[in-house]
Amino acid sequence: MKRTSRDIRTANRYEVLRQIIASSPTSRQELAASTGLSLATVATLVGELLDLRMITEVGFEDSAGGRPRGLVAVNASGGALIGVDIAETYVRVELFDLALNVLARADEDMRPGESRPEQVVGHVAAAVGSVVAQAGVEGARVLGVGVSVPGQVDRDTGVSEYAPNWDWHDVPLLDLLAEHVAYPLYMDNPLRASAVAELWFGAARGRGDAVVVNLGTGVGAGLVLGGGLHRGVSNSAGEWGHTTLVLDGRLCHCGNHGCVETYVGAPGIMVNLRELAADSPLLHPEDQTATIDALARGVAAHDPVALKVVRDTARYLGAGIADLVNLFNPEVVVLSSWVAATLGEPLLHEVREAVARHALRRPLAATRIVLSPIPTDPVCLGAATFALEGALQSVGQRTAAKRTTPARSRTAPPS
Repeated sequence: MKRTSRDIRTANRYEVLRQIIASSPTSRQELAASTGLSLATVATLVGELLDLRMITEVGFEDSAGGRPRGLVAVNASGGALIGVDIAETYVRVELFDLALNVLARADEDMRPGESRPEQVVGHVAAAVGSVVAQAGVEGARVLGVGVSVPGQVDRDTGVSEYAPNWDWHDVPLLDLLAEHVAYPLYMDNPLRASAVAELWFGAARGRGDAVVVNLGTGVGAGLVLGGGLHRGVSNSAGEWGHTTLVLDGRLCHCGNHGCVETYVGAPGIMVNLRELAADSPLLHPEDQTATIDALARGVAAHDPVALKVVRDTARYLGAGIADLVNLFNPEVVVLSSWVAATLGEPLLHEVREAVARHALRRPLAATRIVLSPIPTDPVCLGAATFALEGALQSVGQRTAAKRTTPARSRTAPPS
C-alpha cells in the first residue's frame, strides 16, 4: 500500500521521538545523524513534539567552534501509556510514563477454560483500571492502550482473526474492550511487541537484523529486518511456531502435526517431561507455570530428569533456531518471554550448542544468541509503543483534519 506524505510525516515524528526517548538529552544535530533526516526536518518535528509537550528543552551543550546546541529530552510526565500482554495463562498490564518507565503493574491469572472473549475482556478491564488507580493518573493523560493478543490479528480492525490455543476465529476484541476501556485502543500480537521492545531497549537496539524468539505457551519469532519491524503482507510474519519440525509429529492446536510449538512451547515441554518420567514430581499436569518453575529449580539442583528435559527441549529449539539463522542471517537471536526467562542460562547454553550443530557456519558466525535483557515484561513494553505510535498518528490526523478522533481508533499506527 502506498504511503501518503502524512504517513511518512507521522513515521518520522515517531522515529524522532524514539531516538529522544533512547538518548535523552540529545541535540537536533544528533537526532538528524541518528535518524538520517535533514536538520530542517528534525527541527520542524522537534517543534511539533515540543508543542505537544511530549518533549522539553533542557539547556545547551558546547559544540566545537560553534554556537551552543540546544538539548531536548522526553517529558516523562507529558502523558501515560498502557501496555497489555494477553497470554494463554495470564493477563499482565503495565502503565508507563512517556520515557517508558513502569509506574504501575497488575496481573490477572487465567485458569484453564477461562479463554472466552468476554472473560479475557473482563480480566483486561480490571487490570487496566487497577494500574490507572495505582499510578494516580488522570484519565486525560492516558494517550492510549496497546493490546497484545496471541495469534493472527488484523490491527486495522482490531479483530483477533485466529488464536489457535483458544480456538478463536474473527473475534472483534477491540470493540469488546471499548465497551469497558475508555482510552484509545491499538492491537497487535506478542511477536511484534517483543521485537519492538528489543529494538528500542533490548538486545536488538542498534541492530539492523534480529530475530526475537518468543517462548511461552505459544511460540513464534518477531522479525527485525533492515532496521525495522517486518510484518509481512497480511501482518502474519513470524509464525515460526507453526512451521514443521517433525514430520507426522505431535498434533498441534492449529490442526497440523509436528509444529515447533508442540515441542518447545510450555505444553510441549510438559509432554517432553511426561514422556521421560510420567510420574515425576516436577510435572504439574494442569499448571504450565508450576511445571516450568519446577524444572528450573531441578536444573539448579542438578536433578537428572530436569537436566534431560531441558537438554531435549534445547535440541528441538536449536534445530528450529538454526533454520531462522540460515534463513535471515541475523546479527542477534533473542530468547524472550516467560519460559525463556524462567529456564534462563541453562537453556541458553544448551540452545547455543544445538544451533551450532545445525546452522551453516557462515551465518552462525555472525549471530549472537542471547536472553532478553529487558527487566520488565517485553510484551507490555512493546504494546505500549503501539499506543505511542497510535497517539502520534492521531495527532497528525487531528492536525490535518482539525477535528478530534473518537475514543477508539481503528487506524493502524505506522511501522
